[in-house]
Amino acid sequence: MSIVRAYIGDKAFYKRVLAVAVPIMVQNGITNFVSLLDNIMVGRIGTESMSGVAIVNQFIFIFNLLIFGAVSAAGIFTSQYHGLGDTEGVRSTFRIKLIITLIATLAAIGVFIAFDDGLISLFLHSGGTGGDLSFTLNEGKTYLAIMLVGLLPYALSQCYASTMRETGHTLLPMYASVVAVCVNFLLNLVLIFGLLGLPAMGVSGAALATVISRFAELLVLLLWGHRNKEKCRFLEGAYHSLRIPKELLLKIISKGLPLMANEFFWSLAVTMRNQCYSTRGLDAVAAQNINSTILNLFNVIYMAIGSSIAIIVGNELGAGKISEAKATSKKMMGFCIVCSVGLGILLSGTALLFPQIYNTTEGVRHLAAFMMVVSGVTMPFCAYAFSAYYTMRSGGKVIITLLFDSVYMWLVVIPITASLSYFTRMDIRILFAVCQSTEIIKAFFGYALMRKGSWAKQLVSRTERDVE
Repeated sequence: MSIVRAYIGDKAFYKRVLAVAVPIMVQNGITNFVSLLDNIMVGRIGTESMSGVAIVNQFIFIFNLLIFGAVSAAGIFTSQYHGLGDTEGVRSTFRIKLIITLIATLAAIGVFIAFDDGLISLFLHSGGTGGDLSFTLNEGKTYLAIMLVGLLPYALSQCYASTMRETGHTLLPMYASVVAVCVNFLLNLVLIFGLLGLPAMGVSGAALATVISRFAELLVLLLWGHRNKEKCRFLEGAYHSLRIPKELLLKIISKGLPLMANEFFWSLAVTMRNQCYSTRGLDAVAAQNINSTILNLFNVIYMAIGSSIAIIVGNELGAGKISEAKATSKKMMGFCIVCSVGLGILLSGTALLFPQIYNTTEGVRHLAAFMMVVSGVTMPFCAYAFSAYYTMRSGGKVIITLLFDSVYMWLVVIPITASLSYFTRMDIRILFAVCQSTEIIKAFFGYALMRKGSWAKQLVSRTERDVE
């Protein structure tokens, strides 16, 4: 009974958690809901257009996770510096985020321009009910060419939004996201289908709407942040120089490179896994696109709670409250799992409903529904692993998280998926279920790592920012 109590908090605890988690939930919930609507709009054009956009979004996903890894690497220290009350330390981590994300963005644009045909073609295989592969390729290339313009404003927005959240200002990033998704949704209606006298632009309109919305989000963050420097104190003098304390830079590199590598290789593994599914034809690509889009909407709550662990537990570790941080992490993980069980049941129960919205074949709809049921069953295990990852990361255990996350994907998940995809004729349904079940094994690994408690470490002190 005492073990159960360790995972249950009081009313004050849940108010504290929700104060951080709810704005993240709202922000991500609105973003993913509009993404679902966008996906449906593109899906109304046809299966090939939807598949072309879905393939490109696999690569945009890798870029997004690379940027997330970059800001999260410095964010470990941002949370702890904020807990310590050290504004100059927070300011230094913000500068590091800007430099790293700028380099990553330029590199990504170069790769996408040089290898657009080859990357998209990796996902184009005949099978299922067929489909025009050449048209799918052209739709994907058109979409990618426009989306490249939005990479930089997205990266800069993440630098601002992540630092604001880590310093306790969770509402502004939420408001900026709301503005962005509203702009995106309205422009999608106008540009994709050609309303208000404008020509119907199809996938080009979808990409253009996304790019404009990213500039809108950045504009909101810039205007509010720099006009309210008394609240965002880290922005005071942030651009006066790019000086960063050497010791802090070395510590962020030592912690940050493994974290960035983890996000990059994990997202690459997810893309590779989906590429393996694509060997079963465009039906599999389209169905997985529907499943992942709807799944992202259902994942919002447990992911927001998991993300909040890095902020709340990180603040406690930075303040030197080690035992409190351990107790908080257990309660937050328990809350996360309970929420995911309910969401998993809801997702499985509505699996036959959502695919009917799409203008695609019955085969794609039935396959997407099956994938949703499997995703609903495995959701609690994914939630536990997600929470364990953020808990270990809050204490700077980046090598352990690298092994737990991306190395596990490449040594366990990808070999199983690739072997079954390329060396058997296994039906896509069985293939998907077997590969998703690897999340259950990962959750047990996470439990074993969490029991040790060695993740709880204070990483910062007041004096080290003065070391040049």
